[in-house]
Amino acid sequence: MRHLTRGLIATGTLLLCHCGTMGSGNMGGPTLEERKAAIASEPTGDFFYGRRYYIEKTRFWGYVRRPRQPWSKAKLVIFREDKKRSPDRLSEVGPPGQRYGFDQNYDYKLNGYFTGRDAYDPNSNQFLPEFMITGYQVIDRDPGWLFRPDDRYDPYRITVYPR
Repeated sequence: MRHLTRGLIATGTLLLCHCGTMGSGNMGGPTLEERKAAIASEPTGDFFYGRRYYIEKTRFWGYVRRPRQPWSKAKLVIFREDKKRSPDRLSEVGPPGQRYGFDQNYDYKLNGYFTGRDAYDPNSNQFLPEFMITGYQVIDRDPGWLFRPDDRYDPYRITVYPR
């Protein structure tokens, strides 16, 4: 009986753990094949692609990758704003659409470079690569999922990460 109970608990725990990652996620977007084709046909140059990833109270900016590189190779970064302020450098208590983080999940074309240093984000307790932003352009305000079609966004904890 003890083994049966342990087995049922283990099975139930496993199912509960997988329920949050099964299904289509909550970010929408293209099929996996469409995303791969879009990345393969991207223009290249001396710039980066960035995806804003806003989690309340954190100070990282989002994910940055080189053109034609899959998002799975992107790095979660902290912006250094000595030369240009980040696109959403606004008050955190402004009206909706006009506050810090309003651009959650926007795709950007970014100009800048990795400084070679890491910066500490105390609210997520991570040392992350520092990216010196020198310019940006919004590419897409609703690109959908980032790493996989089953990505689930939660504004209060990190849930979208390369796997």
